[in-house]
Amino acid sequence: MDSAIVVAGSANFARSGAVAGALSTFAFTVIHHILISNIWFSFPFMAFAGALCGACIGWSYSLLFTRPTLNSWLGYNAVYVAMLMLLGAVSALLFEPVVSMAALMQSNGPPSALIEQALPMTLLFTLVCAAGIGLLFGRSRLQFGAILLTTTTLVLLLGLNVSALGLVSIPQGSLYLVAEFLGLIVVLDVVYAALFIGLEWRSLSTT
Repeated sequence: MDSAIVVAGSANFARSGAVAGALSTFAFTVIHHILISNIWFSFPFMAFAGALCGACIGWSYSLLFTRPTLNSWLGYNAVYVAMLMLLGAVSALLFEPVVSMAALMQSNGPPSALIEQALPMTLLFTLVCAAGIGLLFGRSRLQFGAILLTTTTLVLLLGLNVSALGLVSIPQGSLYLVAEFLGLIVVLDVVYAALFIGLEWRSLSTT
């Protein structure tokens, strides 16, 4: 009976995470359209990616916290936001720029070559972060596996552009673009976390 309750709770959190992830992607796309550029053409893929990331976070959270609370939910989300911010910082520290911001913006596509160049660092970073988060929250192989899956999914679907930041020469006058880019990731997670709370309000203790 207890295992059945755990499975049902995990499924509910994964479902709510997927819904919140897709809806937060919509908010992200609206804000990106207003502040930066029109990316509605890629919304279907982004919504799928948002739902997948959201499902992974919700599912892994349910496995790691036997007593779900608002504080632990917000803290768990903050860890993954910090992970993506740290990925950008590590990229800036390790890499030398190989392309200008202007040339990158004129390419009208994902920086595939830069992402490929940064990939070894990205993979190692993902493993190290998964291990670190596992030390914070994990107590079993299943829990570590859930953390590794969640971390890998987030890096692959949200962090690859972040991983290439150090390979781009960014003039001081354009640093606001990087701030906007990273700020949108924060907004994406804040909206996601809030929507999840709305969907799972009865399941999250306030104490």
